[in-house]
Amino acid sequence: MPIEKLANVIDPERISVDPDDLNAHRFDRWCLKHWQDWQGETLPAPGCVVRPESTEEVQALMRHAAAHSIAVIPWGLGSGVCGGIEPSDDQILLDMSAMNQVIEIDEENLLLTVQAGINGLVAEEAVAERGLTMGHWPQSIGISSVGGWVSTRASGQFSTAYGNIEDIVYTIDFVLASGEKVTLGKAPRAASGPDLRHLALGAEGTHGVVTSVTLSLRRQPASRQFSAWYCADMALGFRAQREIVQQDWKPPVMRQYDASEVARLFAGHECDDSSLILLVHEGPIARVEAEMLAINDIMASLGLSAADPAVAASWMEHRNNVPEWRDLLEQGLIADTIEVSGSWRQIDAIYDNVVAALKEVPDCVNASAHSSHVYRSGINLYFTFACMPGDTSVMGDRYLESWDRALTATAQAGGGIAHHHGSGRLRRQYLHHDLGKGGVELLRTVKNALDPQGILNPGNLLPPLSDQ
Repeated sequence: MPIEKLANVIDPERISVDPDDLNAHRFDRWCLKHWQDWQGETLPAPGCVVRPESTEEVQALMRHAAAHSIAVIPWGLGSGVCGGIEPSDDQILLDMSAMNQVIEIDEENLLLTVQAGINGLVAEEAVAERGLTMGHWPQSIGISSVGGWVSTRASGQFSTAYGNIEDIVYTIDFVLASGEKVTLGKAPRAASGPDLRHLALGAEGTHGVVTSVTLSLRRQPASRQFSAWYCADMALGFRAQREIVQQDWKPPVMRQYDASEVARLFAGHECDDSSLILLVHEGPIARVEAEMLAINDIMASLGLSAADPAVAASWMEHRNNVPEWRDLLEQGLIADTIEVSGSWRQIDAIYDNVVAALKEVPDCVNASAHSSHVYRSGINLYFTFACMPGDTSVMGDRYLESWDRALTATAQAGGGIAHHHGSGRLRRQYLHHDLGKGGVELLRTVKNALDPQGILNPGNLLPPLSDQ
């Protein structure tokens, strides 16, 4: 079997067929897989796990895989939540976690170069020692890799001012299915044809393997302040956020929670059925002061009332604490979050229609939302649903119906069905809503050109031809 010949091209110490290791790489953090495993379903494991330590070893692996038509499944730190990992026993699981080194911190040009498997928090701590920051703070920062951020087109909690991963990436080293390495990106900006970095951004391991990344850094802010506001309903809060960003104020964090989420997440800070907006202001001291004064005027002019800023500071401290899927399953709950986006004209209908659609799912015990990423032309929404059926065997049906209703209602209102968690297998059948049928076929053409044998993460991202 060609997998057994891997030791001829990769150090045998980097190859694992240990049953516990294989089982640990059967799936990532996709809730549906955790439910299936919890139910006792047999989920396939990869044929082997390979942990390279260099780009050259990734190239050697891909050349071997291409020569023998073996599928390769890239794995960062396993934090994906949309079903990007589904190996079989004739496939290689390419675990990038051993490629975890800081290559260079360039303080003059404010650039950080790291191997793609490095833990995001480790990378942030390395630059923090120099008074710098990546400015990219996904909730998963402590369990996700920088290469994973690129591959899923991630957003961070401070994105309203600092941008998403595509705004922070400077250069990507990328190994193609053939084993060839290409370097995508070179200068602060270029007009030398299409931006080829986007072949890696959001491709979820289907176009190539990200092996190193250079990110553009920032200096750590001189000042950080918090504010919080109550608004009568979500629509008024959306209007307030639109005014803030369209008047060119950029608090890096702007989050708005509906009344249901306020009660669940900020007990003691409820105010009738109001929604709650949390803001983090940071940067040069004078700018922070000016921004807070201007936002106070905006909020007052729209009739919002001030809440205790301590609630925003508390969010900052606890923002990455989330329950494990198994803990919820043991309580009889299957739940998830669904992140979408829409223009300012669309977002009221998206919120109303998706919440209503989720509540129609049998055994739904929660349907709520908050916003977390704001743009001049629109905003995202993060829906949370939970179902509690008495029969645990139907949990998967409730889960998939919730996703279907939410994405369908979003698309019907004109919104985008994926904001920052990627697509994976979970969203692939809905991809046409965002790309159009022609766009899906264009993406398939790109995939076939880069990976003519279809050996890179087959089945991920693109819908099967039989589903079209």
